[in-house]
Amino acid sequence: MNLIQAWNNGPGPNSIREYLVLILKGLCMGVADIIPGVSGGTMAFITGIYDQLIDSIRSFNGSFIKKLIKFDLTGAIAIPHLKFIIPLLFGIVLAMVSMARIIHELLLTHPVQVWSLFFGLIASSILVVGRRVGNFSLKNIFFGVLGAIFSFILVGLIPVSTPDSLWFVFMCASISICAMILPGISGAFILLLLGKYEYITGALRNPANPENTAILIAFVCGCAFGISVFSRALHYFLEKHHGVTVSILTGFMAGAMRKIWPWKEVLDSIVVRGKTHVLSEANILPPAYDGDFAMAVGFMVVGFVTVIFLEWVSSAQKG
Repeated sequence: MNLIQAWNNGPGPNSIREYLVLILKGLCMGVADIIPGVSGGTMAFITGIYDQLIDSIRSFNGSFIKKLIKFDLTGAIAIPHLKFIIPLLFGIVLAMVSMARIIHELLLTHPVQVWSLFFGLIASSILVVGRRVGNFSLKNIFFGVLGAIFSFILVGLIPVSTPDSLWFVFMCASISICAMILPGISGAFILLLLGKYEYITGALRNPANPENTAILIAFVCGCAFGISVFSRALHYFLEKHHGVTVSILTGFMAGAMRKIWPWKEVLDSIVVRGKTHVLSEANILPPAYDGDFAMAVGFMVVGFVTVIFLEWVSSAQKG
C-alpha cells in the first residue's frame, strides 16, 4: 500500500465538491471559535458532521502511535481519518487566520447585529439538535434542564486567578480543548475563566523563549490528552446513552444563550494584548424598538432560517 492508497483508505470526501463543502464547514467552525461564547462544536452539529468529527479524533489511537514509533509512515497514515480531518482543519485554520480581525472589528462596531445573527443560529440549532434526542422522556428532559442550568451558570462566571505551574497549564488545556468540541461552550472562554488566556497568548508571542516553549509543550500535550480521552468518552455516551447525551448537549446550547443575548451592559472588563475581554456583563432589554431593533431581529431570522436550510440540505443528501 502506497501513501495515496493509505490516504484514500479512510472515510472522507471523494470529490472536489465534497472537499470544498467540508472546507466550508470547517470555515463555519473556525468563525464560531473566534466568537467568544460560541463553540465550533455547535457548528459541527448544525452542519451534520459532529459524529464524524468525534470518530475522526478517536481514530488517532494507540495503533497509530505504534506505527509512528516504528517509522511505518504508510501504515500510520492508513489508520486515522486524515481525508476528513485535514480539509476540516484547513477550513478552521483558514477562518481563524483570515476572519479573526474582521470578526473582532464587527464585534466592536456592530455587536448587536453579530450577536443577533448567532442568537438566531443557536436558537434554531437547539431545535434541530433537540429533534435528535429521540424519546422525550422525563429522564431526557431532566438531563436537558440540568445541562442548561450548568451552562447558564458557567457562562456567567468571572475569571479567576490560578497558578502558573506546568501541571495546571496541562489541566487547563485538557479542559478547554474539550469545551471546543462541546456545542454551546467556548473553549477560549473556559481558558479565560481558568485565568490562563493571557498566560498562553503571552507564550505564543515569543515561543522561542525556553520558558514559553515549556508552557506551550505542556499546553499542546494537555490538548492532545484531553481531546483524545474526551472524544472516546463522548462517543461511548452517544452510542450507549444517546438520548441522555444529546439532551445534555442540547441543554448546554440552551444555557449558553445567556452569553449570546445581543443586548448587554458591560460591568467589568480587562485588556489582554491590546484586546478588551469582558469579565462581567448583564443582559438588558433593547434600549429602543426602532430601526436598529428591527435590523437585529432580521439578523436573528437570517440565522434561524440558515440552520433550517442547512438541516434540510443535509437531510436531502442523506435521503
